[in-house]
Amino acid sequence: MASPIRALMVDVDGVLVHASSNDGRSWYTRLHEDLRISPDALYENFFGPHWNDIVTGRAGLLERLGPALAEFAPHISSDDFLAYWFGQDARVDTALLAEFQRYRAIGLKMHLATNQEHLRAAYLLDTLGLSAHVDRVHYSAAVGHRKPDLAFFDTVAASIDLAPQSLILIDDTLPNVEAARAAGWHAVHWTGEERLADLLAPFL
Repeated sequence: MASPIRALMVDVDGVLVHASSNDGRSWYTRLHEDLRISPDALYENFFGPHWNDIVTGRAGLLERLGPALAEFAPHISSDDFLAYWFGQDARVDTALLAEFQRYRAIGLKMHLATNQEHLRAAYLLDTLGLSAHVDRVHYSAAVGHRKPDLAFFDTVAASIDLAPQSLILIDDTLPNVEAARAAGWHAVHWTGEERLADLLAPFL
């Protein structure tokens, strides 16, 4: 007999948290207008060469961000840049969060399963208050692997007293959904166009 679902493993960005702009565009869309930073320069000098090490915990965000900004955007400090970034990517879907809480109230655990580095993870949990609504948090910099690496799912499953078959991932990135299934989890692709109850009904 298949294991019953015991925990909802919920992605953050694109599911629970979205860009703060009214038009829903990504947080870096207005970088040049607001901070005089080229999005292309940001990718080429920071995200491209450094992000994988940062988001998997092999390097600190400030350790890599400061020197990078000094090269292509010396007019802005790391602290000011992070305040802009985190604040522009911080709109919590409170209606969806309330839906998850209804499942939690009937006995399902709610875990976050997300690609984050340490500082933004703390911002999400403490400043945005997500920690009050979840039972466990698994983020890539702490896990040491990022989705869709199978090692992320295997490591998370091994860290909790639940079988992989009793976990279901809700994620907006299809490769993450496919990887979760390959690791023995259940998984559904979140697009925001279907009701959460309809997506979960076949599994609960």
